[in-house]
Order: sequence, then structure tokens, then C-alpha cells
Amino acid sequence: MPSLTLLVLIFLVAMVYASVGHGGASGYLAVLALAGYAPAQMSTSALLLNLLVAGTACLTFWRAGHGSWRLLWPFLATSVPCALIGGWLNVPPHAYQWLFAVVLLFAAVRLCLPVLLAAQAAASTGPSRSVALPIGAGIGLISGIVGIGGGIFLSPLLVFCRWASPKQTAAASACFIVVNSAVGLAGRLAAGRCEVGLLLPLVGVAFVGGWLGSRLGAGYVSHPALCRILAGVLAVAAMKGLMA
Repeated sequence: MPSLTLLVLIFLVAMVYASVGHGGASGYLAVLALAGYAPAQMSTSALLLNLLVAGTACLTFWRAGHGSWRLLWPFLATSVPCALIGGWLNVPPHAYQWLFAVVLLFAAVRLCLPVLLAAQAAASTGPSRSVALPIGAGIGLISGIVGIGGGIFLSPLLVFCRWASPKQTAAASACFIVVNSAVGLAGRLAAGRCEVGLLLPLVGVAFVGGWLGSRLGAGYVSHPALCRILAGVLAVAAMKGLMA
């Protein structure tokens, strides 16, 4: 049975990430790593929780009118097959640890800049297909290997490049994460590496946190203090991965 501390951290991860349209896989990976879970269990469990929380966020943001299929589909077109390949690949443990650490450090930096992202100007125009297709492929491959949905990479690009407004970014990221998480799980299932571990007790708290976060994010700004605390957890877990 997971500890109370683990349940609380999963709840906070789900709430903070869902508030910006993310599923929280990088946060779940950090928390599970600090709790001593094996990499195979971590990545599969993170993808399943990601699917649940991002799915809740996706429905909330799209129902609020922030979704844009025209913006999203070029990224999905190449991320789907690459996420499937990434989920199927069995990378060496040392390589996985380094990639895992890099993803967590990137996520920590991203969480430290919520105000900066929210302050960006409204979108000017979406990316061309020649730009979106290779970006989707790269994010999809990394997502499948590590066990994330890829929104932590996609959303900064959408905002910094002025391809979408913050709310549109949240909606697009949530849908992107749902699809890539499902495909990544399919790849792991095909390779016979779907190790879930003690996941079920985490599902309820992740759902409640994701529902609350997505409701807040669709109408309000997420709390900067929580983002910074979570960024610290990610950084600690990344350092642990680098020293493993």
C-alpha cells in the first residue's frame, strides 16, 4: 500500500499539471523514483496516470472552447508512430536513467516559468507542416521511451513561438498527451513490458487532483508556489537518476 506522503504528492502533481493541460507523467516519474520504484514500473504507471489525468484536462479545456484540431493534428501525425516505437524499444538502463534525468530537469525549468509563459502574447499563426511534423516525431520518440506524454516539451514551443495562446496550448497539450500516452502503453504491451505495480490506490487521488486542477486551469491561473515546489521535487529526482 502506498504511503500517505506518496498519495499526497501524486495528488499535487496531478492538480498542478492538469491546471496547464498536462498529465503529470514527469512529476509521477520523479515521485515514484524517490519512492524507490523500478524503472519499468515507473514508466508504465506514469503513462497510465497520465492517460487518466490528461484525459480529464482534455475534456475540460476542449469543452471550454480552447481546442484547435488544425493546430494539433500535424504534431500527432508523426508523434503517434514514434511514440509506439519508443514504447516498444528496450533501451539500456544507463541510457534510460540519463534520458529520464534530462526530461525531469527540463520539466523542472518549465515549471519555474509559469508566469513567463502565461504572459506571452496571443498566438500569431500556427507552425507550418514542415516544422510541426519533425517536432512531433522527436517528442513522440522521447515520450515513448521515457514514459511521458510529451506535453512538457510541446507546450513551451507552442507559447514561445506564438503558435497558440496559453489556453489553446493547454487544450492541445492535453490531447497530445492522451494520444501519446495510449500509444506508448500499446508499445510496452506489444513488447511485454507493462509492469504496473501498486497503481490502483494512486488512481483515485490522481483523478481528483486532475479534475480539480483542470477546472482551475480552464478559468484561473495555477498557483506559482506549488509549481516551484514541484520543480524542486523534479530536480531532486533528476539528480538521483544521474547518480544512480
